[in-house]
Amino acid sequence: MTPMLLIRYGEIHLKGQNRPYFERTLLHAIIASAKKFGGVVEKGQGRYYLREVAAEDMPQAIDAMAKIFGIYSVSPAMELSKDLDAIYAAAAEAARRKLAALGKPAATFKVDSKRSDKRFPMNSMTLSAEAGGYILEHVPGLSVDVHHPDFTVYIEVRESAFIYTDTVMGSGGMPVGTSGKGMLLLSGGIDSPVAGYMMAKRGVAIEAVHYHSFPYTSERAKQKVIELAQKLSAYTGPIRIHMVHFTDIQMSIYAKCPEEQLTLITGESLGQVASQTLQSLDVTNSVVDRPVFRPLIGMDKIEITEIAQKIDTFETSILPYEDCCTVFVPKHPVTHPKREKILRSVKLLDADALIADALAKTEVITVTPTSQEIVKA
Repeated sequence: MTPMLLIRYGEIHLKGQNRPYFERTLLHAIIASAKKFGGVVEKGQGRYYLREVAAEDMPQAIDAMAKIFGIYSVSPAMELSKDLDAIYAAAAEAARRKLAALGKPAATFKVDSKRSDKRFPMNSMTLSAEAGGYILEHVPGLSVDVHHPDFTVYIEVRESAFIYTDTVMGSGGMPVGTSGKGMLLLSGGIDSPVAGYMMAKRGVAIEAVHYHSFPYTSERAKQKVIELAQKLSAYTGPIRIHMVHFTDIQMSIYAKCPEEQLTLITGESLGQVASQTLQSLDVTNSVVDRPVFRPLIGMDKIEITEIAQKIDTFETSILPYEDCCTVFVPKHPVTHPKREKILRSVKLLDADALIADALAKTEVITVTPTSQEIVKA
């Protein structure tokens, strides 16, 4: 018997003729994530298999696989030949280990079998019954409950036989990159990492832009954004952060434009702050020629916070370092701006020169969950 991971995917099976593309993209993501564990990845019949992972690395491998978008669930399993005696013995051993893990002298169980290999001489119902009888005979303390068991022994007969008792739910969604590429406005607050996570879950490859207003925002605020991107990259793969020098632009806006207009920044959750009213969002949309996605638009702060806690960005997001969205905040921001007034204010700026200077000073940092690399300064 060989320990390995049985990996299932979800929505891909709905993609018709494009299914091979989605499957290849997911396979590449699994291979990239498995490299750190030295694992070998293979595509099977409706499953991916991750083999040759050391026992001590298995918990980390399970966690890494569960974070990959497109993966529905992961099961640590034993792989063995499709010999009935070997299957019964492995099922009994799995039940014995699960009973010990429960820490109880007695428990209930059932056996659930799937037979994808129709050449196998026993159908699923008969295999479950025979394996269940073998377990009852060889593992003291167990009794059968097919409706509400304490645990289930799963048997899958595919290219090989696979036995397991536990399943870890994955992130679901679509493989990253299958829906194109998007640029995430990463401020350093709670909302923007969650927005990036939600779009990546729908298959969008993410790059990030952060507007750094040094010295009004500190180097600690910059590092906070890098740490958020690193946490997000556990789900999305490597992320490039474009650190845009924003101070001169903000100072020019502050000096030449009406103070109450300074909050016109793309928002995420409708009505949450002044920049996130329907009128403010309309004005923001009017100056761009690409689609603007707001995946959190219908969520409230509690829902957004719950996701931030789930993906481990919340505690970093609430670190008390100023960002470009919080400096120069007016006392009475406009909540129902008029597009024509904003356009008149924009004409007061030498926008092309300001943008060119900011781009020339932009720093690009590529991050993964464990590293960061400056690739351009």
